[in-house]
Amino acid sequence: MKTFLSVVGCFSLCLSCLQTNVLAAPNVIVIYTDDQGTLDLNTLGSKDLVTPHMDALFESGVHFTQFYGAPVCTPSRVSLLTGMSPQRAGLDGNVSATPGQTAGLSSELFTMVDLFENAGYNTAHIGKWHLGFSEDKKPLAHGFDYSFGHLVGCIDNYSHFYYWRGPNRHDLYRNGAEVFHDGAFFPELMLEEASAFITESKDDPFFLYFAINLPHYPYQGYPKWLKYYDEQGVPYPRNLYAAFLSTQDEIIGQLIQNLDTLGLREDTIIIFQSDNGHSTEERAHFGGGNTGVFRGAKACLFEGGIRVPAAISWPARLPSGGSRGQLSSNTDWLPTLAELCELDMPDTMIEGKSLVPVLRDPQAASVHDGVYHWEFRGQWVARDGRWKLLGNPVDKSAKAPLGENDKLFLVDLDNDPGELTNLASSYPQKVETLKQSYLTWKNSF
Repeated sequence: MKTFLSVVGCFSLCLSCLQTNVLAAPNVIVIYTDDQGTLDLNTLGSKDLVTPHMDALFESGVHFTQFYGAPVCTPSRVSLLTGMSPQRAGLDGNVSATPGQTAGLSSELFTMVDLFENAGYNTAHIGKWHLGFSEDKKPLAHGFDYSFGHLVGCIDNYSHFYYWRGPNRHDLYRNGAEVFHDGAFFPELMLEEASAFITESKDDPFFLYFAINLPHYPYQGYPKWLKYYDEQGVPYPRNLYAAFLSTQDEIIGQLIQNLDTLGLREDTIIIFQSDNGHSTEERAHFGGGNTGVFRGAKACLFEGGIRVPAAISWPARLPSGGSRGQLSSNTDWLPTLAELCELDMPDTMIEGKSLVPVLRDPQAASVHDGVYHWEFRGQWVARDGRWKLLGNPVDKSAKAPLGENDKLFLVDLDNDPGELTNLASSYPQKVETLKQSYLTWKNSF
């Protein structure tokens, strides 16, 4: 195990002082869920769900009500790790699973892994990767000390085969070598691997990227939860999705219990976030997730596609039971963790902002005081406070029809959070201002 060297320490510190710094360095776990809907926790309003462990995690720290990922898996994970927009980081769509594909997260970019690796943390990736599968794009090439999981977008949780496109193929690796655990439930394998890593790292600071592949299809929840939701009369396909989400809750609960058992919970920062909104694809039974009033789902830029559940918990240092409504994004986690852990960031271009001021003061202004942008598959957004302009919008939730006059779709989110009324014709100057802002942003990389 490596020894953590305090960034603010000096060479004259005695060994005993250095050991004090070792013990003071917080551990970090990023729990990144997959296709979890905007409101899909009991504590967020989905009262049909049984999610006590995730609820407790949210209530133990600060959760966000206006937090954004990206429309689909790869771009969201790119933004998380780099603090940059997917466009600036060079990956604005999902990495294809086509054999021979070389696209993926560039090892030349500074990432969250580098932040902790440079500080002497033990680092591990457990779960889904989806950031490239050529040798120079795999987790170990990005500085992780340890990696276990699948490299492409989704697998069957028992055979560990990728089945979506092309020939079915096995996709399970430990430290770059293919491994076989036929019949073992993948989330439980993730839990075993993560628990072993935490136990081995308990005397040194560690960073764990726990990228659980639930509730992404295929919906394969525990039979007891399938039975429970059927008995509660939860309709299809919500029953299948809910069973998988409660299964996810059990896995996360056991992960956190392991921290408690080892006496590590107080000094462990846990970040929780979904990558994007819930899926309405055929393989997801055309839905199951809950966005409440919000329009949209995975693969679109309406709120239901990009507004995601998110929270941060650190019992030793952060308040509990708080919520924040300031606009925040997964690009913000990298600088936030750097500040919380007192680690130096290199002089590199990132778009994320530290959320520490917002965490400390619920009345603080949003760290994003300018116009915020997204782009995906011809769709784009320019957001300035209450105003949101969508270009070429797509509605995967089919909550309302979109016509030829909706190619530019202006929304006042304060008065229309469901994004049902297009105000473009009423505010042409606002449309033009936001459109030019988007074009300027697009031309900046």
